Amino acid sequence: MSKYSHHPEAGENLIRLPHEVCIEDVTLRDGLQGVERLFTVKEKLDVVMYLIKAGVKRIQVGSFVHPEKVPQMANTEALLQVLPNIPGVTYTVLVLNETGLERAVQAGVHHLYMAISATETHNQKNTHCTLAEAKERIGRMIIQSKRAHLTVRAGIMMAFGCAYEGSVPEEVVLDLAQLYYRLGADMIDLADTAGMANPKKVFELVRKVRSTTHGLPISLHLHDTCGMGLANLLGGLAAGVTHFDASVAGLGGCPFIPHPAGNIATEEAVHMIEAMGIHSGISERALIRLAKTFPVVSNFRKDT
Repeated sequence: MSKYSHHPEAGENLIRLPHEVCIEDVTLRDGLQGVERLFTVKEKLDVVMYLIKAGVKRIQVGSFVHPEKVPQMANTEALLQVLPNIPGVTYTVLVLNETGLERAVQAGVHHLYMAISATETHNQKNTHCTLAEAKERIGRMIIQSKRAHLTVRAGIMMAFGCAYEGSVPEEVVLDLAQLYYRLGADMIDLADTAGMANPKKVFELVRKVRSTTHGLPISLHLHDTCGMGLANLLGGLAAGVTHFDASVAGLGGCPFIPHPAGNIATEEAVHMIEAMGIHSGISERALIRLAKTFPVVSNFRKDT
């Protein structure tokens, strides 16, 4: 019998896809963090309003990091002050240390994204500390955040491979996931910071993390190296993930690694998800218009 023979008894529905997903747009944070040309509060607010009109319900509007290291994020507080309070729309920010956490609390942010790397080298490059120091710090941050009744999405950067160290042992990722679970994080984010994931690896690692954290929700932050981004998204969907990061036109990439790959494009993710009958609530057509015509995108392309 041919190895390609059809075996219906093996199961026609081995992959059970979710009916609905949440796409968190990170254009204003990850998308802009490496762009030299600075964008005003008004320009950023225009992006937010366009995304909301397109149906995006969760928007990462910036980060509380040192303004000299990432000047593009220096006006995050000012942006938060003018964001409209719209039912069903959630604004999130990235914090990487306790100073950033304090700034976020003072700004009235209720949904935080905080992350450390799974490798020593990237922790040193990104936050100037060892992995052990990073674990201690994020532990304190999660505890402080939960005491303040904030929602925490805790991330593991370089979860699928490191731009400096190569492959990352699964045990390291699982250890960090278990730490986040014990500390009370609301969601664990697996970030393909270096763009080294593949669909099989995504599927398997998500399943293992979910098992070791007793079903705690998992999100994916994927980068599009060699066209693998959407394939990796499918791997995540097959593993039951329903929360994904993306940016308009695929903008972004970690500025602290060589040759960073952009994010998966929000409009492309929406196209694929909706084509498979999965509801996102987002207008692909509106996002394509933004990707083609909005100054943030066109200026980014000129810069690069």
